[in-house]
Amino acid sequence: MRICVFCSANCHIDPDFFAMTRELGRWIGENGHTLVFGGCDMGLMECIAQAAHEAGGRTVGVVPSKVEENGHVSQYVDVLFPCDNLSDRKDLLLSQSDVCVALPGGVGTLDEVFTVVAAHTIGYHHKRVILYNMKGFWDSLVALLDDIQSRGMLRGCREDYIRVVDTLEELKNSIDSM
Repeated sequence: MRICVFCSANCHIDPDFFAMTRELGRWIGENGHTLVFGGCDMGLMECIAQAAHEAGGRTVGVVPSKVEENGHVSQYVDVLFPCDNLSDRKDLLLSQSDVCVALPGGVGTLDEVFTVVAAHTIGYHHKRVILYNMKGFWDSLVALLDDIQSRGMLRGCREDYIRVVDTLEELKNSIDSM
């Protein structure tokens, strides 16, 4: 399975997020999956790449030119896909993956999640996003999405596009059931 992970490139965040991200990266590597990620050497991106790589997994980094120019390409990238900008990055991340998982992140992570979901809702693909709800990080987003759905602003049901899991075990089961 080619698992795309969207996540923060920030370093000064809850240390528990790093511990949980390392666990996920190890599971990806130990189970022969491929990590597809943004290719950056900071924050949760570097954490998951290192864990997956060191556990024997293959890593695919999709790296925009600005990240490369600034010298922030992860040393744990096995296969590098250079791209011009963030729009290209999202297209490549999606094309190179079977499923997308969102860990805690900011505006960039939200952009990636909603790009995948919007394309799914109109039929460009059938890939889901799994929100890994570490320590309730995604609770307010899930509440917003459920409110949007209750107002008739979402085609179908949120669960058709976005699954929410609270533990690594739930995440593994969700990926394994695909």
